[in-house]
Amino acid sequence: MGKHKINEELLNGKCSLCGGTYNKAAMRKHLESCMRTKKSSGSNSARKKNTFHIVVEGAHHPEYWMHLEANADATLEDLDSFLRDTWLECCGHMSAFTIQKTRYTAGAGIDSMWVGIGFKPGGEKEMNITLGKVLAPKLKFYHEYDFGTTTELILKVVSEVEGALDRKPIRILARNEPPQILCNVCGKIATQVCTQCIYEGQGWLCDKCCRKHECGEDMLLPVVNSPRVGMCGYTG
Repeated sequence: MGKHKINEELLNGKCSLCGGTYNKAAMRKHLESCMRTKKSSGSNSARKKNTFHIVVEGAHHPEYWMHLEANADATLEDLDSFLRDTWLECCGHMSAFTIQKTRYTAGAGIDSMWVGIGFKPGGEKEMNITLGKVLAPKLKFYHEYDFGTTTELILKVVSEVEGALDRKPIRILARNEPPQILCNVCGKIATQVCTQCIYEGQGWLCDKCCRKHECGEDMLLPVVNSPRVGMCGYTG
């Protein structure tokens, strides 16, 4: 997928813990301090278990990023479901993690057609394994969603700390604010993208210019805050 024009002055993210706004580079350092503050002021009744601080970004579009906190006893399946729900899910495609050359796969959906023609999706392991058994601080690993129109993510474990989330196994610590992508025709903020032209870095259109786009309205998808923007049938 080609590059697109972005208003780089607005490439910030928001901390979910305190509401502060920081750029991508500063957010990691901020969270180290903010997480310590929140944990020290919180309850001491948390189970004696650990959580991972994980940063995830689009492999080809790193302007889309999230910082996550995940219980060590959460599974890869939990993390996969979280990424699908937040960033990826459109048609029930297959997905896979690659961790130290081992692949963990999930899903069947319409991607079963790839199996039918002899494609073997990933390795032999399933995602019903806990994060604590496969992750460690500083480890980089990868996620793929949809083996046809693939969205690739890069994940890195920032740290492992004592404590556990009570309500859900995974939560967002911080996330990029929606990039202000510019219309290729007039330079205003794009609201639609052409699923055909996007692969040439074109097809980003404002409300006015999309009405005149030669590929037609059937090829348009809304601009959403996800590295899967403009792909398959993803609408956010």
